[in-house]
Amino acid sequence: MTYEILGGTLPVVICHLNNGESIVCEKGSMSWMSDSIKMETNAGGSFGKMLSRAVSGESIFQNVYTASGKDGEIAFASSFPGKILDIDVSEKAIIAQKTAFLACEKDVCLELFFQRKLSTGFFGGEGFIMQKFSGNGRVFIEIDGSCVEYDLAADESMLVDTGYLAAMDETCKIEIEAVKGIGNKLFGGEGFFNTRITGPGHIWLQTMPKSKLVSLMSPAE
Repeated sequence: MTYEILGGTLPVVICHLNNGESIVCEKGSMSWMSDSIKMETNAGGSFGKMLSRAVSGESIFQNVYTASGKDGEIAFASSFPGKILDIDVSEKAIIAQKTAFLACEKDVCLELFFQRKLSTGFFGGEGFIMQKFSGNGRVFIEIDGSCVEYDLAADESMLVDTGYLAAMDETCKIEIEAVKGIGNKLFGGEGFFNTRITGPGHIWLQTMPKSKLVSLMSPAE
C-alpha cells in the first residue's frame, strides 16, 4: 500500500491498494473509492474486541475494503478541522485519544487503554478510556487543529493543558498534576489541573481540541 495525505485544514488520506490488499476503518469513514474496491462489514474479531470498540466510542462493526481484481484507491476524509497523522506501530505501540481512529492496515490491532489512576481519568482531560494501536502496519489518526511533536527522554516531562494530548508512545506515562497556588487556580484561567506526560517516548500534541473550540464558540455568560 502507498498513500498520500492531501488538503489543508480539512485533510484527506488517499490509500492506493494493490490487488488483494485491504484496509480497515470504522463504518461511515469512507469518503470515495474506485470501483475495484470491495467492502466487507464484520465484527472485527472476538466479542471482547467488539465490546472494546463500543466502550471506546467506536462502532461495534468495522469495514474492510479490499482491492479485488485490480489495483484501486480509497479515501478517508477528516471529520473536523485538523490533521491526519500516519504512524507505523510495527516497532512501538501508541496510545491515542478515543476519537482519533480513522483507518489502519489490516494487521494493526485496536484495543482499549484504561487510565490506571481515577484522578487521571477524572481531571486529566483525556477521560478514563483511550485507544491503543499495536501490531504491524500503519494507522491513520485525526487530530484537532495543528500538530506539534516532542521526543521526551527518560524521566523528562511535559505539562499539557486539558485536551491537548492527541497521542503518545506506549512507553510514556500520563498523570495529573494540580496547579499550585489558590490564586493561580482561581484567577489564572488555566483550570485546577494539568496533564503531566513523562518519557521516554514520542508525543503528539494538538493545538485546538474540540472541547476548547466549543467553549470559545459558546455565548459569553
